[in-house]
Amino acid sequence: MDLNYSPEENTFRQEVRNFLRGSIPRDLRRKVLAGIHHSREEQVAWQKTLYQKGWFAPQWPKEYGGTGWNAVQRYIFEEEYDDAGAPRGVPFGPMMCAPVIMAFGNDWHKQRFLPKMLNSDELWCQGYSEPGSGSDLASLKTKAEREGDHYLINGQKTWTTLAQWADWIFCLVRTSSEGKPQEGISFLLIDMKSPGVEVRPIKLMDGAHEVNEVWFENVEVPAENLVGQENKGWTYAKFLLGHERSGIAAVGRSKREVAFIKEVARQEQLDGKPLLDNPRFRDKVAQLEIDLMALEVTSLRVLSAESKGKAPGPEVSFLKIKGTEIQQALTELQMEALGPYALPFFPDFVNGAPDAPIVGPEYGPPFTPRYMNYRKTSIYGGSNEIQRNIVAQHILGL
Repeated sequence: MDLNYSPEENTFRQEVRNFLRGSIPRDLRRKVLAGIHHSREEQVAWQKTLYQKGWFAPQWPKEYGGTGWNAVQRYIFEEEYDDAGAPRGVPFGPMMCAPVIMAFGNDWHKQRFLPKMLNSDELWCQGYSEPGSGSDLASLKTKAEREGDHYLINGQKTWTTLAQWADWIFCLVRTSSEGKPQEGISFLLIDMKSPGVEVRPIKLMDGAHEVNEVWFENVEVPAENLVGQENKGWTYAKFLLGHERSGIAAVGRSKREVAFIKEVARQEQLDGKPLLDNPRFRDKVAQLEIDLMALEVTSLRVLSAESKGKAPGPEVSFLKIKGTEIQQALTELQMEALGPYALPFFPDFVNGAPDAPIVGPEYGPPFTPRYMNYRKTSIYGGSNEIQRNIVAQHILGL
């Protein structure tokens, strides 16, 4: 396996780098790198910039408006994207729901929803988790009852990321209580402006409004918004989760954070010596880099398989497990590297208040909120404990 980039690939990398560095608004890049929250309007404007370039959905087939890039080009783009400090795209529509519509939706679904996902005229959120139905998703209770030409939805979803931004939500709903729990679930597309839909914010430890509860009370949804067959939603959900987990690894972002840690650790500490001279700390950084290299190679293998038409399989559980463990370890090392400068925490700074105080040296804001926020990475997208069960059952045959 040749891991060296060809001259053509290096030329492509430079093209991507030049575009990103010249197109990301300076203030938006500052917010991303400093951990400051940005607005829906800033997010949509940036996504439309990518759309106008034709680069918003690298993972889509060309026939639907994708780039037609191969696996290596897509990987180079993701790496440069994170290194440039660009905001992560809202993934729920283009990266998660779109593959389901392409694979299982009808022509009307494709014509109605895909173009507006691509140009960011409509943002999406994901309605999977419920109180008591997170990792055990098959136990979900949100009910969809068929009444003539529509479904009547009642229930609750929770931990719904960016529901406050979303125009649409794709939901797993229970359409039957007979047989195994997995056999009575359907995949439904719901307009967030429908009467009876209520979004209630959940404030996180860092004061951020990132996740929400979404309540459905007698919400009428046209039957044509059902994707695929009724009671076959579990199949579509597993297909979608493969795409979600392959994107959670975030190799490029982690490489950027490793570089930041090394930059900070080269600064003189209170004892006059750089932290990187400490062999124990240096060993931790080296181990992270080794783990990240292994994750990168595994990611390339998954991308290569996808480029040949293979849907993500159970091997993406490796990406999810190791990727999130690395991300959490990085935030721990950042806290260690910044020392006392990491501790002060001002919610107004994170939430973008213009007069919020900036504490610490010139190379970064307090990292307490980032540390707290990344505790969730080993849970969302299917907890790492569940991912290990998947590996044991479907790869090791245990």
